Amino acid sequence: MKQLLQQVSGGNVEVVDVTAPKLMPGCVLVRTAASLVSVGTERASSEFARKNMLQKARMRPDLVREVWNKVRRDGVISTLAAVRSRMDQPSAPGYSSAGTVVAVGEGVTGIRPGDRVACAGAGHAVHAEFACIPRLLLAKIPPESGVSFDHAAATTVGAVALHGVRTADVKLGDVVGVIGLGLLGQLTVQILKAAGCRVVGMDIDRGRAGLALRLGADSAVDSSAAFFDSCMQQSGGRGLDSVLITAQTSSSEPVNLAAEVARDRAVITAVGTVGMALERRPFYEKELDFRISRSYGPGRYDAAYEQKGVDYPIGYVRWTETRNMEAFVQLLADRKIDVEALITHRFPIEQAHLAYQLISEKSDQPFLGVLITYPEFAEETRRVTFGDVDRPVAAGTKSIAIGLLGAGSFATSTLLPVIKRVGEVTLVGVCAANGSHSHQSARKFGFHHAASDEDNLINDAAINTIVIATRHHLHARQVIAALKAGKYVFCEKPLCLNEEELRDIVRAHEAQQQIGKTLLMVGFNRRFAPLALRLKNFLRGIREPLAMHYRVNAGFVPADHWLNDPEQGGGRVIGEVCHFVDFLSFLVGSLPIAVQVNSLANPGKYSNDNVVSTLRFADGSQGTISYLSNGDKSYSKERVEVFGGGAVAVLEDFRRLDLVSRGRKQVFRSYLRQDKGHGAEWRAFVEAVRAGGSSPIPFAEIVNTMATTFALEKSRASGQPISVGGVQSPPFEE
Repeated sequence: MKQLLQQVSGGNVEVVDVTAPKLMPGCVLVRTAASLVSVGTERASSEFARKNMLQKARMRPDLVREVWNKVRRDGVISTLAAVRSRMDQPSAPGYSSAGTVVAVGEGVTGIRPGDRVACAGAGHAVHAEFACIPRLLLAKIPPESGVSFDHAAATTVGAVALHGVRTADVKLGDVVGVIGLGLLGQLTVQILKAAGCRVVGMDIDRGRAGLALRLGADSAVDSSAAFFDSCMQQSGGRGLDSVLITAQTSSSEPVNLAAEVARDRAVITAVGTVGMALERRPFYEKELDFRISRSYGPGRYDAAYEQKGVDYPIGYVRWTETRNMEAFVQLLADRKIDVEALITHRFPIEQAHLAYQLISEKSDQPFLGVLITYPEFAEETRRVTFGDVDRPVAAGTKSIAIGLLGAGSFATSTLLPVIKRVGEVTLVGVCAANGSHSHQSARKFGFHHAASDEDNLINDAAINTIVIATRHHLHARQVIAALKAGKYVFCEKPLCLNEEELRDIVRAHEAQQQIGKTLLMVGFNRRFAPLALRLKNFLRGIREPLAMHYRVNAGFVPADHWLNDPEQGGGRVIGEVCHFVDFLSFLVGSLPIAVQVNSLANPGKYSNDNVVSTLRFADGSQGTISYLSNGDKSYSKERVEVFGGGAVAVLEDFRRLDLVSRGRKQVFRSYLRQDKGHGAEWRAFVEAVRAGGSSPIPFAEIVNTMATTFALEKSRASGQPISVGGVQSPPFEE
């Protein structure tokens, strides 16, 4: 299918052939008929992308601080690599569209294939021939309503306008001002008239003011002075009951103009993105109520609502974003809103880049509503081949022919650069639910093809190695499928999310071993780091139990982040602490037999991710993992201290290692690059495949690390110590 993509660096826009998105549970697959270019939002994003690095730095000093902190913590080279990776990723513009449902995902009710729908959501209702839309981000277009796809494509922007009107709390008979008569302002004017208000509009563009008059505004002018006079005239000299600011400008003039024309105790609502340096005197003297309208209604930015389909009861939240969308579609059906008068340009998807030229470049040509249109019978592409890459032949037993599942930030910023640097592999196919991600990864790193169906890769005879870098809840299923297909498997941590999944993986691994060699590796990279190997060698001569402390300054992650979702990420103990369990087990050369976790008080902003874990090992060693999200990210992330046999070792962020023994201190440093072992880990995996050997991390150790991690989570929840069994012990036996 065709999709419009924009480069983060330089802002170049192109229409490319990508795979259709995978239909996810709780979503519907929509064949797009029309999508609306948000002139304000998308032009601002495009202009920011076109700026050079210095200009971007001036506009986003917060990002500059993040980069500087990362330089101090991880080194110059590591930071540059991370920044380049972020800048290389394209964005998928668009958030308002309409089309026809072609398939319905698991758990979706009230929608059937063939239904005509309006769609919303950045990252969902993108400018593409097909889109995967969560159920609560779409509204059905009533059958036989006569509402065209072109008009329904404006539904998201219409819902933004509708929510702005609701936020302003306007009432029948109110006199309301609208400052800024672009697309959002014109829709706001019409909604206010439909609600029985008198409307006074203002825009510096005389043509837009004239259009507002034709669409029902009682008055519309093109200057501040004329606006003041008109507001006084329409309100009988009392001032406006409410003012909605639908302009987009960094200037604070609109909010202060609104204060001038408002009556005592009026409501001023910022719907557009405007400067907010409020002049205190008019706001104080009139006791004005200043409000900000957030997007298109309750539910926006709530992952449980938008991604999982958890609706708000109508008795408690009458107007959610979904119900606002439905209300706007009904206004279209009732002929209360004229969208056709607002559409100035239409571009077929093949020429969608011209739409961005129109809104991004200085031109004398006026524009307002800009649509992208799509063919009625677009092809639902599931695989895109890159002609400049030779088709791989069937994979041999000692070759490394890779199929990558997942093309997110870790895969593209860390894993794939390492794989390319190590070399000696063939990159056959990459699969991601998002077609733009797989397309970009395939083109950048040289895969033969991109796909959106994981079975396409797992069952490909030209692939003998599956690399899994998807979200955590997919790991177990994909590992088992790859093992059953006879593939070598490299899975990023964690291996799985619960004991049942771990038990199923053990069975699949044992079954494959009985019919032939198998190799399953998990990305516990830290044990392969150069300084970690030096530390391990230093500890070999110690013949007594060790005392180890691993402090992790993990940094804050919002509660609604997918990593904290028990269903997708498993939480940070399972998703991340497994790394550190493996590392301590590696250092001591023994397996944990018991654990206990104490959680710090977790006020609302934390998600049970401030934990201090104690591990007791079979050889008598003790380990403590302090995993903390309440620190400052600018400070070092990881510090390991080991005491034993009259010696001390301190590993600081995998950039400095202090070894002290018999009064002698050795210091090893890495100044420019932090090396956490990703390269050495991958080289070890490649060598194991070529040699036909077993995993560089023994399978029993991988299983025990995950079992220990699950025990940590149990202890965190219960506050009690938990014993850890071996591979053949509970919870793995029936």
